[in-house]
Amino acid sequence: MAALEESFPRGGSRKIHKSEKSHQPSVEHGNLFDISIEEDPPKGKDQNGPAKTKKSLCKGMRILGCVKEVNELELVIGLPNGLQGFVQVTEICDAYTQKLNEQVAQEEPLKDLLRLPELFSLGMLVRCVVSSVSITEQGKKSVKLSLNPRNVNRVLSAEALKPGMLLTGTVSSLEDHGYLVDIGVEGTRAFLPQQKAQEYIRQKNKGAKLKVGQYLNCIIEEMKGNGGVVGLSIEQSEISTAIATQEQNWNLNNLLPGLVLQAQVQKVTQFGLTLNFFTFFTGLVDFMHLDPKKVGMYFSNQTVRACVLCVHPRTRAVRLSLRPIFLQPGRPLTRLSCQHLGAVLQDVPVQGFFNKAGATFRLKDGALAYARLSHLSDSKNGFRPEAFKPGNTHKCRIIDYSQMDELALLSLRTSVIEAQYLKYHDIKTGAVIKGTVMTIKPFGMLVKVGEQMRGLVPAMHLADIPMKNPEKKYHVGDEVKCRVLLCDPEAKKLILTLKKTLVTSKLPVITCYEDAKPGLQTHGAILRVKDYGCIVKFYNDVQGLVPKHELSDQHIPDPEKVFYVGQVVKVAVLNCEPSRERMLLSFKLLSDPERKNGSVERRQKSKKAISVGQLVDVKILEKTKDGLHVAVLPHNIPAFLPTPHLSDHVTNGPLLYHWLQAGDTLHRVLCLSQSEKQVLLCRKPALVSAVEDGQVPKSFSEIQPGMLLVGFVKSIKDYGVFVQFPSGLSGLAPKAIMSDKFVTNPSDHFVEGQTVVVKVTKVDEEKQRMLVSLRLSDCRLGSSSSTSLLLLSQCLEELHGVRSLMGSQGRDSVLIQTLAKMTPGMVLDLVVQEVLEDGSVVLSGGPVPDLVLRASRYHRAGQEVEAGQKRKAVILHVDMLELEVHVSLLKELVNRKARKLKKGRKYQATVQHLEESFALASLVETGHLVAFSLASHLNDTFRFDSEKLQVGQGVCLVLKTTEPGVTGLLLAVVGPAAQRVLRQTRKDSETVDDDEEGDPALVTGLRRQHTLALGDTVTGTVKSVKPTHVVVTLEGGLVGCIHASHILDDVVEGSMPTATLKVGQSVTARVIGGRDVKTSKFLPISHPRFIRTIPELSIRPSELEQGHTALDTYSASPGEKIEHYQAGQTVTCFLKKYNVVKKWLEVDIAPDIRGRIPLLLASLSFKVLKHPDKKFQIGQALRATVVGPDSSRAFLCLSLIGPHKLEKGEVAMGRVVKVTPHKGLTVAFPFGRTGTVSVFHMSDSYSETPLEDFMPQKVVRCYVLSTADHMLTLSLRLSRTNPETKSKVEDPEIDSMQDVKAGQLLRGYVQSIEPSGVLLGLGPSVVGLAQFSHVSQSSPPKKDLYRKYLPEGRLLTAKVLRLNHNKNLVELSFLPTDTGRPDVLSVSPELPLQKQEERAKAKERDRKEESQQRKEKKNPKGQKEGKLPNKEQTEVKRLGKRERQDSEGERVNKRQKKANLLEEDDSGVEVYYREGEEEIEETKGMLPKPAEVPRLRLSSGFLWDVGLDSLTPALPPRGESSDSEEDEKPHQAMHKKKSKKERELEKQQSEKELSRIEEALMDPRRQPGSADDFDRLVLSSPNSSILWLQYMAFHLQATEIEKARAVAERALKTISFREEQEKLNVWVALLNLENMYGSPESLSKVFERAVQYNEPLKVFLHLADIYAKSEKFQEAGELYNRMLKRFRQEKAVWVKYGAFLLRRSQAGACRRVLQRALECLPTKEHMDVITKFAQLEFQLGDAERAKAIFENMLSTYPKRTDVWSVFIDLTIKHSSQKEIRDLFERVIHLSLAPKKMKFFFKRYLDYEKQHGTEKDVLAVKAKALEYVEAKSSVLED
Repeated sequence: MAALEESFPRGGSRKIHKSEKSHQPSVEHGNLFDISIEEDPPKGKDQNGPAKTKKSLCKGMRILGCVKEVNELELVIGLPNGLQGFVQVTEICDAYTQKLNEQVAQEEPLKDLLRLPELFSLGMLVRCVVSSVSITEQGKKSVKLSLNPRNVNRVLSAEALKPGMLLTGTVSSLEDHGYLVDIGVEGTRAFLPQQKAQEYIRQKNKGAKLKVGQYLNCIIEEMKGNGGVVGLSIEQSEISTAIATQEQNWNLNNLLPGLVLQAQVQKVTQFGLTLNFFTFFTGLVDFMHLDPKKVGMYFSNQTVRACVLCVHPRTRAVRLSLRPIFLQPGRPLTRLSCQHLGAVLQDVPVQGFFNKAGATFRLKDGALAYARLSHLSDSKNGFRPEAFKPGNTHKCRIIDYSQMDELALLSLRTSVIEAQYLKYHDIKTGAVIKGTVMTIKPFGMLVKVGEQMRGLVPAMHLADIPMKNPEKKYHVGDEVKCRVLLCDPEAKKLILTLKKTLVTSKLPVITCYEDAKPGLQTHGAILRVKDYGCIVKFYNDVQGLVPKHELSDQHIPDPEKVFYVGQVVKVAVLNCEPSRERMLLSFKLLSDPERKNGSVERRQKSKKAISVGQLVDVKILEKTKDGLHVAVLPHNIPAFLPTPHLSDHVTNGPLLYHWLQAGDTLHRVLCLSQSEKQVLLCRKPALVSAVEDGQVPKSFSEIQPGMLLVGFVKSIKDYGVFVQFPSGLSGLAPKAIMSDKFVTNPSDHFVEGQTVVVKVTKVDEEKQRMLVSLRLSDCRLGSSSSTSLLLLSQCLEELHGVRSLMGSQGRDSVLIQTLAKMTPGMVLDLVVQEVLEDGSVVLSGGPVPDLVLRASRYHRAGQEVEAGQKRKAVILHVDMLELEVHVSLLKELVNRKARKLKKGRKYQATVQHLEESFALASLVETGHLVAFSLASHLNDTFRFDSEKLQVGQGVCLVLKTTEPGVTGLLLAVVGPAAQRVLRQTRKDSETVDDDEEGDPALVTGLRRQHTLALGDTVTGTVKSVKPTHVVVTLEGGLVGCIHASHILDDVVEGSMPTATLKVGQSVTARVIGGRDVKTSKFLPISHPRFIRTIPELSIRPSELEQGHTALDTYSASPGEKIEHYQAGQTVTCFLKKYNVVKKWLEVDIAPDIRGRIPLLLASLSFKVLKHPDKKFQIGQALRATVVGPDSSRAFLCLSLIGPHKLEKGEVAMGRVVKVTPHKGLTVAFPFGRTGTVSVFHMSDSYSETPLEDFMPQKVVRCYVLSTADHMLTLSLRLSRTNPETKSKVEDPEIDSMQDVKAGQLLRGYVQSIEPSGVLLGLGPSVVGLAQFSHVSQSSPPKKDLYRKYLPEGRLLTAKVLRLNHNKNLVELSFLPTDTGRPDVLSVSPELPLQKQEERAKAKERDRKEESQQRKEKKNPKGQKEGKLPNKEQTEVKRLGKRERQDSEGERVNKRQKKANLLEEDDSGVEVYYREGEEEIEETKGMLPKPAEVPRLRLSSGFLWDVGLDSLTPALPPRGESSDSEEDEKPHQAMHKKKSKKERELEKQQSEKELSRIEEALMDPRRQPGSADDFDRLVLSSPNSSILWLQYMAFHLQATEIEKARAVAERALKTISFREEQEKLNVWVALLNLENMYGSPESLSKVFERAVQYNEPLKVFLHLADIYAKSEKFQEAGELYNRMLKRFRQEKAVWVKYGAFLLRRSQAGACRRVLQRALECLPTKEHMDVITKFAQLEFQLGDAERAKAIFENMLSTYPKRTDVWSVFIDLTIKHSSQKEIRDLFERVIHLSLAPKKMKFFFKRYLDYEKQHGTEKDVLAVKAKALEYVEAKSSVLED
């Protein structure tokens, strides 16, 4: 496009003559206007560089520009000084070019590829580099630019990048956590994190993710690997304030345009400034790039902020701008055009003249304008510089606007000033213009029509007749007069015509379909000639059809012989539909002699006449009771349009009538009949379309039997329906062929005025009568789904039209305006006004205060609502006649899920709202609202009651649209009828017993009719006895049914009434109703199909009494009967079955009244709820309490445990739905109520892990504490739920501070660590605070360590110190002196537990040591005991205060080791710090009994730097605290001293013990038993993943999740990067850990990290296996779908997914996956994949299907021995011996190479040796011998 368009229409510089070249320098001066700023001209030229003119632009120049124009394939970039250049679509970035190539290769648009107009906006500033400056064919210079970062930033290197640099780049790819950005620096990868792009996406990108090719201003935030990886930010606040500094190493070689820098003014001249920046560099500022507010105020050495405009690659001249708009990077230019573009201005004064550049002018508004030198005169010879002295005035024209300079560009050329058109926008379609012939081509002639505009005259439009040699008539340079056929300014497309008739025509032109009014005459050119007529083209590509019968008064059999393409014709418009872009034309009006030569009266008469079948426009005059009185335009002929004829949809007629007003105009109305009294009109689209398509017979002779015609119901009689057609003919549809259904009353099936389709069955030409059929089976127009969709679309379009009418008619009413804007699916915040008696809710609070919205009882969704409450609701339907809005409060509709829907796919949906002609449903998966037509045909209007849809009923829909249109609804059609009926049957009759439906006794006599009436007494014999009913054979072979509820008057609870009857027993019964044969539904006696039902009988004594009249109640519908039952009423019901899926008991109260007992309301016993089938028997009588009717009123909700009101104090069974760590449970009850259980109400005795035993779906017994909020407050304490047990309450309930007393000992859970202390939860709403001084006797050196040793949820005992009622605070203490418990930090629950065996061994060692000490005490020299107590006390204090900092891994010399020898002692406390950390590591002691206090034990047996005399022997464990024991022991030992010999013996003993310990530690068979053991092992084998996993498992056994995580993280840091498999093992273990013990968020984070550090495919597959093993099937499925997109070329993924689906018994889905795999994988992989899937079918699916797959493969590839081998292996595993031998027989008869045949014979022989007899083995050997002999004979031959 750049080659076609002139790049610089008003720019350029004059050519240099040869004579001038010696004087004229090759480079221009440093400013725009060719004035040297420096005194010494040569020096100035060298320093300042060239001005930015076309000459000065050179390849490689880096320059700042703004987007001036965006086309599909190129950008037009405005440059400084009024220049412009072009950027081709392939010069954006490499990634974008690659995407374009992919799009071209696959010949269809890519979804994630944006077009240039979507990537770039006008005014956007961009950094460019000049890629070429070329000369076009017209001699103009064309500048091509590049935005590719690889070219723009080529001057940068990875080493030169510094943080804070402002660069430009383009998005090259989208990643999981952000975007890869191409900044064009070789060796550098730039990454933009997601969080750094959020603000930009929200503000600038309208919330949409960044796409490939998007141009960004980025700032470098961080760098890694010496510039190898850089992190970017695009936050606007950082970009706009970015300053280029000297520290960033910018220089003249790498300086980029667009950088903002600090500079100092070096010199001020009248033409601008010289600036000094970065100490050593200078740059120029033209005066028009000064800050307009500071012009004249600049001075030397002033500090300013400047923006780099361009850098010359050779001279290194730098141009700068001080304009404020450039000093905030990232901001687009705001002023993009000039207000008076194209205006001719008189007397514009010259501001200044600049030699070899141009002149500036001052406009009237004070703005500066500029004219280039070439535009100052018409020719170079006529140019006079003296005419442009300042103050001289000239006439000029504004021809363009330079956005970069904010300057208007002028021209003084006479040709430009007098030009008719300056821009394409100035040219109007249909205008006659003059032009000059430029060139003549085979496809047409190019004509120049302006300075920069040219148009094309297509070859067809060079003359009125086709021209063979146009060059003989037209010559280059000729002036021609043309007419504009088409002008598209955006595409710069101009199409002209030279046809003389069109150019000189005085008739009106048609430039759009709206111009084409009926009767209008105009000229056009024939575009195509077809058998059915001619297509005539006008202006702006407007086309119309002249049908064959309108070509002439005489019949033209072959139009192609009479007319030709390009022929100019005069036509008249018959009819036009602008919305459908259709126009009907005629040639006949022009050829009619009467039309041409007739009198004016005859013309007027012919104009006024309206023929039957004609389409007209009408204007409404007034509204009457039956319709609209209208005037037919244009002659205002009176006519009448009945209300039913306004629409094809019966319900839309009154709606349109209501909102149409006098003065409205209706288009395309059909004339039905004409009489002297009135003209009858019709606006039904079906009839109008039929007339247009010529499908309406005009006379009786044209009608043939079998024809399908469209008409409307004219009248309805008892014997049939009369149908009239648009031509005035009519036919009769007799009652017998009126419908496929039985017709009792024709008025039930059709209404007068209804549109119908009929099939002609019989024609009587003599009597001019015909019979027609209205049956659907006869009148199908196409598929029912397409017809249904068409009807729905028409109906919704009409409703949308009514909304438009409302919007225009109700301008004065805010309510009507609001209703007009409301569409289904809108979510509103409403306020409840009142709850009506029928259960519906009236709401208000929408956009209009007096707007009332209504939610039915069903759409109230069982919520407890009260007046004044706020609720979110979704609009279902707006009743535009009653001005009512129907809304729903259902959560699944309000909170729709954002999922991608697929067109044509089947979805399960629930009916939410019903209208006459269509229904609204919601998709079960997402909650989207979908509309579907209730009729599949125009005749499909009648439904039996059993066929009618109900709100809440399930349907199967096929989506036809995936985006809601103006109606706000998705469109769909009903799925297969079988699915719908099945779902409906289950809905209405979910409790139909399988035995009952399939009962052969009931099947007999299905077709028999009977004459039984209500109350008849019959006698019969019991044929069969079922638990819920008894089948009776009546006289005459009829079969009757007795329900369990109609056998006894008084039924004993738990009994089975049907057991009282025996087969063969005679019974007398009374008829009370009938049961439908097909649906088994109970029907009353009044039902029309009653005579074909199975009679329902009763043998109750009370009903057999004579004169009993209660039977009449059965005429009521089941829904009405259900309403008679009151909540709390007790009823007797009979168990039908236990629904395992829905978890409820289905029962019958009566034959037609059904009930459901949710399992949770069946018993308060866990044992019963676990095995309900053992407690309840089918047919058993149960005594239940009515809870209320279901929302659909199809059945009663019952309870076996009394009224289910969930009031305060009630005990009820619930089901856990959510477990919130450290908080509690969320419990759901039947009928939608939910409640919460605090962690303080889980039990009467708190535990360390109160939520451990609870998981979703677990049944719990709850006590209702409060019902104040929407959520119930519950308790699981046994003292509440079962007070009879009188269980001991160890931890009392604390609901307020009144329940707490000072000095009381309480237990609670740690909530958090605050700066002031530790918060301990004492109750749901009571929190205590323990200041740090009251937490522990020994505080850790860092407060953060409290969080590790006092994690959230830890159970602690505290003493209440005082109650601060003012602050509502309980002050607590955890100190051992207050609580009598061990110190909370020394007895941490996180310390590892010691086993009981170790404790026993330690006790044994204690006893030995004590006996040894007794022997030593006999030595009189042992007197040195006095120092021991002091040291022990000191040590205990140190341990208590935690001041020791012993390093675990520290190595000491031998002397130190000997000095610090330590005898093994169970009572010793090991407290040490890890190397490099200050975290305290401790070990736990195992609790031998619940009453004993845990004591700290040695984990490793010794410490390196602890003296022997600092340790004490172990004491037997007691109930007292360890602190008191340690305090007492030194005092007991103070009075005795040890002798020297005793000390020596003790020392020797210790050394022996130490040696023993060291030997034990060195024993390779020793199993690690503590964290220290594991630490030693991983130090010796740091790369062994098995050791690390055992270490993690050790912590997990002690439920120390955080420690296990820490070990995993430590392993990942420790294991060498070369050991990829070892690291992967740890990652998989960490994924397992997070899956079992973590949250989905923590698992997601670990997974993302694992993908980064390992092979992604392996990590994905491992996580999928983890999900599958933990039965998280939904998550596994979603993960596999991600894998199929990311690794679609990996066959392992497809095979794994197939196995996953087969394990879940989804064989169909697995087979679809196989098909997808074959589409995605290369052909060479197909066999392998099919084989793998066949193996999976063998192992997990259908073996027969697997065999079929193998057989199919082997029939195609019979010589694939590998496939045969696999087939044989699987057959041996899964098939019978006969099948195996048959397969072997086939194999050994294949024609394969002998080597392969030997393999198969060996396999056969091995099989027979293992499974066969000796005879079988010999038989195989014989066959092998036979094969060898046969082969040998062939070789001999």
